[in-house]
Amino acid sequence: MRMVDGATLSKVPEVTLAFWVIKILATTLGETGGDAVSMSMDLGYLASTGIFMAIFMIAVAIQIRAKAFHPALYWLTIIATTTVGTTLADFTDRSLDVGYAGGSAILLALLLCSLFIWHRTLGSLAIGTISTPQSEIFYWVTIMLSQTLGTALGDWTADTEGLGYAVSAMIFGSLLAMVAAAYYRSKISHTALFWAAFILTRPLGAVVGDFLDKPLNQGGLELSRYSASAALILSILLLIFTLKQKAAKSAH
Repeated sequence: MRMVDGATLSKVPEVTLAFWVIKILATTLGETGGDAVSMSMDLGYLASTGIFMAIFMIAVAIQIRAKAFHPALYWLTIIATTTVGTTLADFTDRSLDVGYAGGSAILLALLLCSLFIWHRTLGSLAIGTISTPQSEIFYWVTIMLSQTLGTALGDWTADTEGLGYAVSAMIFGSLLAMVAAAYYRSKISHTALFWAAFILTRPLGAVVGDFLDKPLNQGGLELSRYSASAALILSILLLIFTLKQKAAKSAH
């Protein structure tokens, strides 16, 4: 962390429109990238989860050791959470035969427990309070769980409920719009609305990612997972290096 004009800056970005655009692209990349490794490379869900979990833990360790906010490092860590979330959810739902509904329920319970323990331990879930290694650990564990939950929710609505990828994307997009409206027009806690929006971007990205690479007869565009992932990576890099993201100001 560092001081700017008397304010302490954290190592997470200020929440702006650019933040949400990159977040949705990153969650979409998590779906296409995770599927590329587990399915296209035929490594399976368990091995792929092990690979992405290792990358996630290394990225989080580097992020925590960093002295200031680095956009590329932050978004690399976000992408690591969303790829491990994809393969972990698929392993739980498919390989362990828990099912999308059961997997979503388990992951929702874990996510709520993480948020509860975080709040009880540190007193706040606000982005402006993420200024210590302990708060960063809670932050990244919570994000990883939310990304995993989002994958299961996206698959549940699109596949199990038979709504398809386009309809599911409209549903989650509409829910995000409602959260945005509540942010500006209601007195609901902005911290609660942030986490609601953060969680909803993942199933949106999941169904958009599936829409890009699933076969035509399943309602997808049947694009190559590799080419879709490459296009998403380039888009994210372009936004990271052209939009000057600032670190969020700490509440402490």
